[in-house]
Amino acid sequence: MESNRSIVVGIIILLVGMVLLTKLFLIQVTDDTYLRKAERNAIQRIVDHPYRGLVYDRNDQLMVYNNPVFDLMVIPKEFHLKDTARFCNIFGIHKEHLIESFNAAKKYSWVKPSPLIKQISNEEFARIQDYLIDYRGLFVLTRSVRAYPNPIGASALGYIGEINRTQLSKDETQYYRQGDYVGLSGLEAYYEPELRGKKGVKYKMVNVRGIDKGSFRNGALDTAAIPGKNLQSTLDMELQMYGEKLMKGKRGSVVAIEPKTGEILSLISAPSYDPNILTGARFGRNYLTLNVDENKPLFNRPIMAMYPPGSIFKIVQSLVGLQEGVLKPTTTFSCNRSLVNCHNHPNPVNLFGAIKYSCNPYYHQGFRAMINQEVSSNTFRDTQIGLDKWHEAVGKFGLGSRLGIDIHGEKGGAIPTSQLYDRIYGNGRWKYSTIYSLSIGQGEMLVTPLQMANLAAVFANKGFYYVPHLVKAIDEDPELIPKKFKERVYTGIDSVHFDLVQDAMQEALSGTAARAIIKDIAIAGKTGTAQNPAGEDHSVFIAFAPKEDPQIAIAVYVENAGWGGRAAASTASLMIEKYLKGQVSRPALETYVLEGKFIY
Repeated sequence: MESNRSIVVGIIILLVGMVLLTKLFLIQVTDDTYLRKAERNAIQRIVDHPYRGLVYDRNDQLMVYNNPVFDLMVIPKEFHLKDTARFCNIFGIHKEHLIESFNAAKKYSWVKPSPLIKQISNEEFARIQDYLIDYRGLFVLTRSVRAYPNPIGASALGYIGEINRTQLSKDETQYYRQGDYVGLSGLEAYYEPELRGKKGVKYKMVNVRGIDKGSFRNGALDTAAIPGKNLQSTLDMELQMYGEKLMKGKRGSVVAIEPKTGEILSLISAPSYDPNILTGARFGRNYLTLNVDENKPLFNRPIMAMYPPGSIFKIVQSLVGLQEGVLKPTTTFSCNRSLVNCHNHPNPVNLFGAIKYSCNPYYHQGFRAMINQEVSSNTFRDTQIGLDKWHEAVGKFGLGSRLGIDIHGEKGGAIPTSQLYDRIYGNGRWKYSTIYSLSIGQGEMLVTPLQMANLAAVFANKGFYYVPHLVKAIDEDPELIPKKFKERVYTGIDSVHFDLVQDAMQEALSGTAARAIIKDIAIAGKTGTAQNPAGEDHSVFIAFAPKEDPQIAIAVYVENAGWGGRAAASTASLMIEKYLKGQVSRPALETYVLEGKFIY
C-alpha cells in the first residue's frame, strides 16, 4: 500500500511538472501575448501629425503656412503629482485648468495619451522642456497651427480649430481623434481632405520614469506622416490687400472675378479681421470676441449677405425681354412718373436709353409686357403663368439658388414665384400691380454680392459663366480641382443681345458713375441703390473691363452709403485700375474712398 501511494504521488508530481513545463514552453516560445503586454508597458505609440498643405495666391505668393507648436500630452495612469502648486508655476497654468484637463484625460482613457496643455509656443517650450524629466506620464507632441504673412483674406481662407464631438460622430473615415485640428471655414474646411495629409505613427521605448530610450525595433514599425497637398488659390494677393484697405472702416463686400475662367480674384468681407488671431492657444478667447462683435466680422458678406439688386437687375430684365421677343432695341416707352418715380432724363427712351438712364417707368411697362402676355383669358392666371416663365429665365443667370462656390455657407438669395404670392395674398388674389416692384430689382427679390459679380461676368462673356471658385490648382495640378469649375453654364440668352447691353452699360457711366471712368480703359458698368428700410440705402455697382476683352468683372456693395455712383462705383473703379495697370493714378479718388464720407 505504501509503495502504491508513493507511485501515485510520484506520477502526480510528474504530471504537474510536465504541465508546468509545457505551459512555460508555450509562454516563452509559441505565445507572444505576454511579450506584447510587456512591450506595451514600455512603448509609447505616438501619432505623427502631418503638416497641412500650404496656400498660395494665383501668382505663387505664400498666403498660409504652418507654425510649429507643442501639445503636452499625459497618460493618466502614469501621472502623479506631489506638488501641484510647483507644477502649475513651472508650466504656467491655473490649478483649475490642470484639474479640468486631467479629469477629461481620465474620462477619455487611463492608458492612452490626451492633451494636458495645448499649443505651447516655441518660446514657452524652450523654457519648460528641462522640467519634463521630473514628471512621469508626460511627453510632448509636435503640432502646427496656421500663420499668415499678410493679415488678409480671412473670409476666403477660413481657419482651423479642434474637432468637436458632433464632427467626430460624423467622421465616417475614422481619420480623426479627440484633440485633432480640422478646417472649420473657408478653403480650410472645403478642401480639408486635400489639406490635412495622412497621419504617421512612431513607437518609442521608455523606461519606468517615462524617459525616451529610443525607437522601438529600430523604427521597423514606424510609418511616416504625409504632408497635405498645397493649394494655389485664384486670389490676387496684391488686389485683395488693396481692396481690404479701401473697405477698412466700412460694411460691405467686394467680389472680383476673371470672367473667362470664373476664378475669383478678390473676395472681401468688411469689416474683416486678422486671421492670425484665430490661431494658437488664444483661439477660443479671440473667436468669442469676434463672435459677439456688433459689426459681425465673422459674417461672410460676399456669400451670406442678401440685398435687393436694385437697378442693376434692369440689365437682366432687358436680356430676358429681348430673348422672348417682348422687347426690341427699338421698343420705346415714355417716362411716365405716375407709374413709378424716376429722375430727369430724355423722354421717351428706347431700350438703349432705358439702360443708359436707368429709367424706372420703362421697366415698369416692359416687365408688365413680359408678365401679362394674354396667354390666358383670366388676368390673374395670365400673371401667374407669366411670372413662372420669367422666374425660370431669371434662374438661369445663377439667381435664386446657390452658385456652388468652394466655401461652405453660401446663400442662394430669392427670386419670387407665383407660389410665394399665393401664400401671401391667396390663390388668384394678386396681379401685376401687386408685384411691379420686381421690375426695378426691388420687392421680394434678394441676391448675394457673389451673384452680382457673377452677373457682371455673364454680361462680359455674352451669355455664360463658370461657377465662381477660389482654387486654381491642387498640388500644382489644375486637373485636380472639381470638374464643375471648368464647365460653362449658359443662361439661354443669345449672344447677339449682349452687344446693345454692353454698349449701353459703357455709356451709362458718363451719366450715373462718372467717377468710375478710367483713362484708356473702357469700362461697362451699372449703378444700383439697394433700398434699406433700417437706414441709409446701400451703394451698389457692377462692372467689367476692358469692354472689348474683359479680364475682370466686379461687384461692390457698400452698406448705408447711398447712391451707387459714389461709394461702390469709386471703389470698383480703383480696384479695376489696380488689377489692370498694377497701380492707381487717381490719388484724389483714392482719398475720397478711404475717408468714406459718401453721404455728406
